[in-house]
Parts: sequence; C-alpha cells; structure tokens
Amino acid sequence: MSEPPRPALEAPATGPGAGALSPRGRRGPTGEGPLGIVAGSGAFPGAVADAALAEGRKVILFLIQGFADPALERYEHVWFRLGSLGKVAAMGRARGIRDLVMVGGLTRPRLRDIGFDFTMLRLLPRIARLFRGGDNHLLSGVLELVQEQGFHLVGAHEVAPRLLLPEGVLGSCRPSPEDEADMAKGLAVIRTLGPFDVGQAVIVADGWVVAVEAAEGTDQMLARFGEMRRSGRIRLAKRQGVLVKAPKPGQDRRIDLPSLGPHTVERAAAVGLAGIAFEARGAIVPDVETLVAAADAADLYVVGMAAGAAARTAGSGADGGN
Repeated sequence: MSEPPRPALEAPATGPGAGALSPRGRRGPTGEGPLGIVAGSGAFPGAVADAALAEGRKVILFLIQGFADPALERYEHVWFRLGSLGKVAAMGRARGIRDLVMVGGLTRPRLRDIGFDFTMLRLLPRIARLFRGGDNHLLSGVLELVQEQGFHLVGAHEVAPRLLLPEGVLGSCRPSPEDEADMAKGLAVIRTLGPFDVGQAVIVADGWVVAVEAAEGTDQMLARFGEMRRSGRIRLAKRQGVLVKAPKPGQDRRIDLPSLGPHTVERAAAVGLAGIAFEARGAIVPDVETLVAAADAADLYVVGMAAGAAARTAGSGADGGN
C-alpha cells in the first residue's frame, strides 16, 4: 500500500542536524522512525534527547512557547503554542514521527489562556471536561487526544531507561533507622492518597506527616514547610525530616513521571530537611554525578526506595511514631 500524502508543514524544523538521520539509522529503542519530544520547562527534555540520540534515535523537539528553555534550540526543533494540537500533529506526521514523549515542567493553564487552533476548538467541550479534576485526570485525557491523532505516546523511562533513579543510597550521607521509617511512612501516605489524585510528594519528620503536596507542586510545598519551621508552627531539629516522592498508584508513567536534580536538593537543604527519598526507577535523574555532588555538599542523603518499602514496613507493624 502506498504511503498517504503528507500535509504541508506549518513551520520548518530548525537546529543542528535538521533533516539528518542518526548515526545508526532510523531504528530506535522503542520503535522506528524519529522520536518527537514535547518539551516543557527545565533541563529534563535535553537529557531525554541526549539519551535517545545515544541510542541511535533521531529526535525532533516540539518546544512549548512560554515553557521550554530556548537552549533546547540546539536540537532539531519547532516551537508551538499550547492549544495547537492540529499544528503539532501535522508537523509530526510530516516528519514521519509515530512515537512521542512528553517531558518537562508545565503548570496547569487556565482554559481561557490556551490559544486554540481549529482542531482544538472542535474538541473544546471535551477539553473543558478534562479540567474538572486533578492532574492525573487532565493528563490522561491529553494522552487520549494525542493518541487519537495517530501517535504512540511513550514514557521517558522507556526512551531513556538509563536516566531512572537507581535503588539504594546515592552519595556519602546515609539515613538513620528513624529516617528509613519516615521514608516508608511517606511512601505509604502517597499510596493511600494516590487514588484521590492529590499529589506525588510528602514530608515526614519523626513519624509526623508535616506536609502533603497538592496543587501547589513540590517546590511550593517545600517553601510552605520552611515557613512553618521559621514561624514555629512546627519544631524540629536543625536537620530533620525527609522529602518522599513517588508516582501515584495507577498513574500512567508515560506522563508526569517525577524528576530529581540538584535544584530539589538545594531546596530541601534550605528548609532544613535531612534527606530525599524517591521511588527507585520511579523518577528521572538526568545527571546522577551532579545530583550526588550536590547532596554531599549539602550533607543530605538521597535514596532510591524499593517500591515495596511501604508494604514491608506496614506488614511489620511499624508506624514511625506520632
């Protein structure tokens, strides 16, 4: 069967290597043809692109205006506005893209602030319903829309498995038995709250759940915890408490997988936490060496928790305190 004609491009791809095949051809780690990377804010889209390129996969970045870092223009790329689903789909199909990965930060926009193209306008009633719920509800709906345009959405962990957080203690600082109990309790809280689509992170100190992430995000939760310490609302030792973060139960790991880098270490240290614990293989770490160096410099432990840690602790009857 002959290939159907491709639509004309609405914007040319630019950047080094535009239009060139990868050194090892068109076959990639999760499929064939070039990989499209829909890039939000932060350094993680670049890390995923580098990892995919190292595997011999050609990449094309779709940079979201107002969010993506202009430094990502070093890759073959196109810019687009949120709400331009039809434009992105046309450009992707024209380049032979079948696999898409979504990575990087993206704050939930107001519906009226999205610049809708014709494709999105036709879907407006459905999109409005997606905004009535938590992030999982919204992102799962976006996933369905993308797939209906003929693309296969893959996870960053599938494209770049070497970027996943390994299990165990990273760096020279190690958690105490009390810290480990706090870590397990935090993971149990995330597992319990996950069905309500609340958040991916909590802070636990001496068995006390002192902060739970909701719509504000992890950085603002850390800031709120720091303010409670400064105001005397909670009283803890100078270095006490752990930031625990993991994907929610049932979360589609192709979207919104947690990420961990030096920025999180700096924020955790600034508010007096003793450490950070993320689920092993449940978070993206673009540069483990830089992460470890930042943690050691801050005298803060970083742990990749086994996924069953909470269940094991619950089975032993430990509750971590208060």
